[in-house]
Amino acid sequence: MKPPVVLFVGEPMIELSVPEAEDTARLGVAGDVLNAAIYMRRALPPPARVELVTALGRDRFSYRIETFARAHGVGCDRVRRDPARGPGLYAIETDEAGERSFAYWRDASAARRMFGADDAPDFSALDGASHVFLSAITLAILSPAIRAALIDRLQEMRAEGVTICFDSNYRPRLWESVGAAREAVARAWSITDIGFPSIDDETALFGGTEADALRRLRGYGMSLCVLKRGAEGPRLLVPRQSGPEPVFDRAAHVIDTTGAGDAFDGTFLAAWLGWRGMSEALRLAHEVASSVVATPGAILPDMAKAEDEAEGGLRGVG
Repeated sequence: MKPPVVLFVGEPMIELSVPEAEDTARLGVAGDVLNAAIYMRRALPPPARVELVTALGRDRFSYRIETFARAHGVGCDRVRRDPARGPGLYAIETDEAGERSFAYWRDASAARRMFGADDAPDFSALDGASHVFLSAITLAILSPAIRAALIDRLQEMRAEGVTICFDSNYRPRLWESVGAAREAVARAWSITDIGFPSIDDETALFGGTEADALRRLRGYGMSLCVLKRGAEGPRLLVPRQSGPEPVFDRAAHVIDTTGAGDAFDGTFLAAWLGWRGMSEALRLAHEVASSVVATPGAILPDMAKAEDEAEGGLRGVG
């Protein structure tokens, strides 16, 4: 049996994190699909391949992102280079409860053109995948034409046996309209095999009650759907669980919720592909997410060695 080739499609960004009551920002690298890829790589060792699909520029910050990803074991051979563009930037602040607020500068990011021009999209970077992971943020940053073409291509790949994984990260400011977001996300769910929705995202986008969201999600035909509920722990929607739902411990202390959902996604997929079983995959993913919210930043401190190596690799890059 061939080892899996899991592609994470999206937009890594330069992050400015601003601790509460401080004036100095910390420069880092983040992004939902990159965070998920890092946690998957951490939990699923080679020969499984975990690779990033995006576009970056030829500037120092683009090389910073690539070096960071490679230092965490995420492959970057499928990254497209755009000499006229660079990475997006965002600033993040957290309040006393660990909740986040963001400011973005990403309108001209290279990732928006990761598949080329509207009239001639190139999806060859997806060739050879066993699994493709993307999020609603991935869809939001693409032009409407490329977005529709990407979903069509993923539908074809699914018919060829590729597993499509989707997270419902909904950021209203990234979309041209609520209607466009609803149409694209609904289409994405309809071609998804493994889904990672959250009730907050679903109700914010589609309205209705939690019960409405659950009925809709179960009706898309996913083979596996895990509802992320934050402190309450995950709930398996598809297939339906028999017997009582498992109870998960709450995080003892919440400092920063950044990246918790991404950590859950990556860890769950790694455990699932590693034949850990459903209960074990849910437990491990929740434990990692609980650790993430108890520490500043998206990547746990015990991965700091890779970050240090990324910083060292940037010396001389200008």
